[in-house]
Amino acid sequence: MRKPNYDKYPSTKITGMIVQGWDSIITILKEKMNGKKVLAIDMYTGVYEEEVMEAFKKVFSEKVINVRGLMKPEQEILAMTERFMTEDVLFGYVTNLKLQDYFDADRLAKARQEVNEFEGTMLIIGTGASLVAPHDALIIYADMARWEIQQRFRRHEVMALGVDNRNELVSLQYKRGYFNDWRVCDNYKDSLFNRIDYWIDTHIAGSPKMIDQETFFKGIEATIKTPFRVVPFFDPAPWGGQWMKEVCDLDRKRKNFGWCFDCVPEENSLYFEINGIRFELPSIDLVLLKSKELLGEPVESRFGKDFPIRFDFLDTMQGGNLSLQVHPTTQFIRESFGMYYTQDESYYLLDAGEDAVVYLGVKEGVDKEAMINDLRTAQKGEQIFDTEKYINKIPAKKHDHFLIPGGTIHCSGANSMVLEISSTPNLFTFKLWDWQRLGLDGKPRPINIERGKYVINWNRNTKYVYQHLRNQFKEVASGNGWVEERTGLHPNEFIETRRHRFSSSVLHHTNDSVNVLNLLEGEEVVVESPTHSFEPFVVHYAETFIIPAGIKEYTISPYGKSAGKECMTLKAYVRF
Repeated sequence: MRKPNYDKYPSTKITGMIVQGWDSIITILKEKMNGKKVLAIDMYTGVYEEEVMEAFKKVFSEKVINVRGLMKPEQEILAMTERFMTEDVLFGYVTNLKLQDYFDADRLAKARQEVNEFEGTMLIIGTGASLVAPHDALIIYADMARWEIQQRFRRHEVMALGVDNRNELVSLQYKRGYFNDWRVCDNYKDSLFNRIDYWIDTHIAGSPKMIDQETFFKGIEATIKTPFRVVPFFDPAPWGGQWMKEVCDLDRKRKNFGWCFDCVPEENSLYFEINGIRFELPSIDLVLLKSKELLGEPVESRFGKDFPIRFDFLDTMQGGNLSLQVHPTTQFIRESFGMYYTQDESYYLLDAGEDAVVYLGVKEGVDKEAMINDLRTAQKGEQIFDTEKYINKIPAKKHDHFLIPGGTIHCSGANSMVLEISSTPNLFTFKLWDWQRLGLDGKPRPINIERGKYVINWNRNTKYVYQHLRNQFKEVASGNGWVEERTGLHPNEFIETRRHRFSSSVLHHTNDSVNVLNLLEGEEVVVESPTHSFEPFVVHYAETFIIPAGIKEYTISPYGKSAGKECMTLKAYVRF
């Protein structure tokens, strides 16, 4: 039996200032006030506001302003955000609001006047505290990764910006975060980085940690100059499998794990290991602060501060089929949701059972109206959708690569371990058929036939799929002990993928784009700098890792138990 070596807790190791526990944090901050009269505790949405409030108001109780009380009335905020939330259970429209829009102008002005006139020590707390605080205030920021926020949504524990929506459906809480709150908070946080004196990690309730500004930026600078990994997170699914339990050493008592998000920087965390203590922060902070060095100048000029490449795992080993689905075209996603690029993707088979299949594209001569009508009838529960009548069912084996540009009907079957490579927008799946199955909450998952019918590309038929979307491998270079193959993606997609098979060292160039890689074969490899600009970075089987564009060149070599053996990586980058 293979012993798992997948690292679930990757970190950037630095030295610096870190303290743990509310008592120690407050002791430090009291010392650092140095005659300042205002302590501002700003925070990302999703932080446990009550926990932070209780910790601080015991000590800084002379005057407390909770900025949530300065916001517009809830009904006014609901009306203001209605056009971004829409009436759909899943999909909204990307906001253009700023955090200042949430505040009542008169209340905000009055609070600022109170701050200026008050003679004693004052505590300002909540999302937007820095809008009230004077420039000489001590600014603290409690940050929060989106993945942890989603866990709190599921437990109905946290409120949205200016709205108490804790009792809403989880999908609606997520929608408000995705289309509205998180974008507002990221924009606001991006304007604050140089004002923040201390950062607090409250991802684990009751176990806060605090670092100072110098340590925060030291971790950011250390991370951007080396290969790195974000912290992966794993989640069950209605179709979930058993492969990741063994390979990634997960809880064997859990029913299944269907997802692993191991490169979604908008939602993942980063760990700084400071003096041996892990400090967690959202990986989006690195994207916001170091977009040019991370993404590359040409990529940043196209995508701004969006990380455009996503890697994740879909585990259906001893599980079930994914939903039959389609992703929107660029035009549809722009007009309907306010996104400027769509979710093109591909399935790379990291592993596969003997009966593994991928459903991809429509069959030749399909009657469009008949298929849509059958999907509608199946959705009503009046029949079972005859998938194989309409959709190509293609045998799949380990290391096959299926390309899925937007508009292509697709679905990974059971007994597959898929490395999904896609452009970042990760919410826009129009499910067409879900195999008579319920979600983990015991309810049917939302089906989007009426949206899907507008984006299905009916020309992606059997002939097209086999000619253009299945195993488009082409050798492009080779050397002593290595071969490089182009594996896609489709010409409509902006992501290029290259597979390397190697038993000796291979030189890579970032080519002015962030590189995202996964170790497909081999126990471990080492990533090194030809100019010794970073320390050797060891990667284990199935781990996804990121090479910032600013690194320029790097080598990957078999390492440890894999020394002298053939290994394999898949690399993705933005094509120009």
